[in-house]
Parts: sequence; C-alpha cells; structure tokens
Amino acid sequence: MQWGDEGKGRVIDAYAADYDVIARFGGGDNAGHTLVVGEQKMALRIVPSGVLREHPELFIGGGTVVSLKGLVAELDMLAAAGVDITRIKISDRAHLVLPYHPALDRVSERARGQAAIGTTGRGIGPAYADKAARLGVTFGDLAHTDRLVDTIRGTAHWHAIRFEGEDGAGAEAAINEALSLAPRVLPLVVDGVAYLHEKLESGKRVLIEGAQGSLLDVGFGTYPFVTSSHTIAGGACIGLGLGPTQIGRVVGVAKAYSTRVGSGPFPSELHDATAERMRERGAEFGTNTGRPRRCGWFDGVAARYAARINGLTSVVVTKLDVLSGFERLGIVTDYRLADNSVGFSAAGEPGLELRTEWFDGWNDDLAAVRRIEDLPRNARRYVAALGESFGAPVEAVSVGPERTAMALA
Repeated sequence: MQWGDEGKGRVIDAYAADYDVIARFGGGDNAGHTLVVGEQKMALRIVPSGVLREHPELFIGGGTVVSLKGLVAELDMLAAAGVDITRIKISDRAHLVLPYHPALDRVSERARGQAAIGTTGRGIGPAYADKAARLGVTFGDLAHTDRLVDTIRGTAHWHAIRFEGEDGAGAEAAINEALSLAPRVLPLVVDGVAYLHEKLESGKRVLIEGAQGSLLDVGFGTYPFVTSSHTIAGGACIGLGLGPTQIGRVVGVAKAYSTRVGSGPFPSELHDATAERMRERGAEFGTNTGRPRRCGWFDGVAARYAARINGLTSVVVTKLDVLSGFERLGIVTDYRLADNSVGFSAAGEPGLELRTEWFDGWNDDLAAVRRIEDLPRNARRYVAALGESFGAPVEAVSVGPERTAMALA
C-alpha cells in the first residue's frame, strides 16, 4: 500500500495456510521478500511467499518477468532447504529476463544521470519494454528451440547499438543461458490460464500475491519514479488472466511508518535522528540490494489514495513493534499548496507543505501480543488512526518478524 518493503512476504506466509494456491501476478526478482519461521530465515525474489507452507502450490503468473538464471538459483536454494519444488508452476506466458536486459538497465540509468530512477539494475524495466514492443521471449518459447534462438538473436540485434561497453550483453550469452537452463524449468511450465481456472473451477482457494508497492505502479504511482508493471490490485486480473468478478477481497499491507528506496517524491521523509532510529530498529535495508531505505512518518494522504486505486477491503499493519519507545508519532493528514488542500498527485510539487497529527508513543514490548485489543492504549489509538487513513478496518498487526508474531482483530 506504500512504496514497497511493507512486509508482504511475512503476511502471505501467515495467510497461506488457508489457501490451496499462492499466485504471484507481476514484477520480477527486483521484489525481495523475507520470511522468518522459528530459526529459519529465507529471502525470496520470485517464488511466491507461501513456500514455507507444505500444502499450497506456488504459481508464477504470466504478468511476471523472470530471470532464468535467478529462478534456477532460487529453486536450488529451496530444494537444499527441503522444499518440494515440484509444487512450483510457471505460466507459459511469463517473460524471460535475459542477460541483455540488465545491460540495458545499466545503460539507461547512466544516460539519465542525476535523473536516474534508482532501479535495482536487474533488467526488469527493459524486459517489460521488450514485452510491450513484441520483442520478448516467454517461458513457452523455451520448448521451441528454433523459435527461441531466432527471437533472441533478433531482439539482441535490435538492442545492439546500446550495448557498447557492456560485457555479456549480446545474443550468444542469452542463447547459451536459455538453452542450458531450459531443461531445469520446462517441467514446471504450464498453460497458465488453464492451470489457474481449473483450480478455481474445482473449488480451490487462491491467494494472489503482489509485488513492490501501490505507489510504484507504472500507471498510478509517482511517475516516472515507478516500477515497470501494474502493482495495484487490478494488476492481478491482467497478470493472471482473471476477470474482476473473481476477486473476493483485497487486503492491503502497510508499514506503521513510511519508507522508500531509490529516487522520487516522498513527502513525509525525515532527515534526522528519528529517521536513523527507524532505519536501525526496522532493519530498513533492501532484501536484494542492501540499499538503505529512506524513512519517514506514515502518510495518510498517500494511504487514502492507495485505498482508492486498490478497492481496499481491509488492512494488515506491519512493523508496529519498531515504533515502541518513540516519544511521539506523526501521521500526515493533509498536503497544502498555497494554503489549499491538495491530493496525492501533488506529492512531488515544490513548495508542498504537510499537516501532521501527533500521537503519544508507548514503551511496551509488543512481541507477545496476539490480539489488537491487548495492545497498549496509545498503540491501539495509533493503529485505529492508521485504519481511518485507509478508510478500511485493520484486521491484523505484526509485532515482530516471526510468523506467529501477529496480533489479530
């Protein structure tokens, strides 16, 4: 519901026990999710976050763009951890991220100079651009060697003029990678539309997992400082081949404060010791990149906007425990320009002023709390205000990184 890094992985893991299929609909291996179950800690990049539950199947949908090399490495990591990787299925319509895509990412970021987006450099944007330009390679193509090789050669030739100075960016590196790794993943590739609809028609329950954050959506985020896919709930229909009437409810995941990685507007960002304290206590460093996250107060204006574009039905608040010990907490309630109230679309405007409501903090350790009603009074008041910002009920609050550290409504 924010700029990403809200803790979606641990929420999916907690909910996955009640579902038969966990389906990822968009993004690529730029979306890192960390799971903590007892002493086991696992960082995932592309496989859905229900992987540590034994029952559900794990589906990577057609709206994703997937590094073949990265996927195989993740499969090996999961197999070594004792996960049955035959539960993982990949849509034939998912697109490959090939070696020339990270090269294009690096070239593009250098060309932007001071206006660089701050991408992860994993080639996600160029892979989506190739998909839109009808130059992409799908997982279904892996079963047709001649077509696969011809497509890669043609696409690499198309991009060749931009590859100057980039190692391993030509056609041969991509062809070699695709041909050598195809046998590892082809047993997992399925007709994605048939697979998911057959599950639904047989009465199976499907939990759909997003990636990145709503405010990074390519159409409705802080453009151009956004990711390359639709990250909002509507993107689930496009990325999985579902109709909107098949979506039962939309659960948003929101951090109890705000963070952002990379460039772009962040109205409530702090540049003081409070931000450093949030970053240290919340371990606010990228799962994939290790980059420090920008930190600030919870933004209620952004929350109202995110709720609208997602059709939100409820909220899970994460990392409330990080705020224990803060003397007071702020929630941004209004943006002002020339003394007029403005909406989230003005987030990057110069001269923007914020109105902030302040809440008394608490010092209690929240780790053992399992019901929202048992939170300290000031914490309950703060959580209620977060729900009011979204205009939706808070159904759970995470009070620690471990799977069971969840307070329910």
